[in-house]
Amino acid sequence: MLDKFEKLNLIIETGIIPVIRARSSEEAIDIAGAVKRGGIKIIEITMTVPQALRVLEKVIQDGGEEILVGAGTVLDEETARGAILAGAEFIVSPTLNETLIRICRRYSKIIIPGALTPTEILSAWEMGADMVKVFPIAQLGGAGYIKALRAPLPQVSLMAVGGVSLKNVGELIKAGVSAVGVGGELVDKDAVSRGEFEVLSERAGQFLDKIRQARASHH
Repeated sequence: MLDKFEKLNLIIETGIIPVIRARSSEEAIDIAGAVKRGGIKIIEITMTVPQALRVLEKVIQDGGEEILVGAGTVLDEETARGAILAGAEFIVSPTLNETLIRICRRYSKIIIPGALTPTEILSAWEMGADMVKVFPIAQLGGAGYIKALRAPLPQVSLMAVGGVSLKNVGELIKAGVSAVGVGGELVDKDAVSRGEFEVLSERAGQFLDKIRQARASHH
């Protein structure tokens, strides 16, 4: 069993967290499977998915120790606690909430709160965040904004979320993010509604390739 820091390293090494939103719990389970077949061993189930905790348990059960499953769009400590008890290894929030950070630290789970300004990002880090989700990134200057943040805050581990695509993922990695969170650009709604889950597997592989290439050319 990996400890918390090994799990955090796994997220950083992989470089991507697929953000799964779906219309039904069955669809979410199918999406998780497709992403995993594409080579991504990390899955974020958002709490907006119908019966999200049941989905979380099922994905963990299906994936065994091979995958790391977390809960996203977590807004309060009750939801965080429910997700942790259901087996979530990491918690992602769109906002900064100190009680959320505290409960994750109490259970020794990874916490990735959302923040935007340098003040919020540093506050999140000082409160004990394991990584800070900069959201929404594409709408706010993308890689340029990340570079600008990294200069005064090199110690903070950042995750770019919001509008991350195959076109800009390489630039974001080169700009210095530890990982990216990808929703719609990976989980293609049209492909899902047509039941073409292999499209998602293929895209997962493409994202992993882009991240590897960006890191190789950057070192």
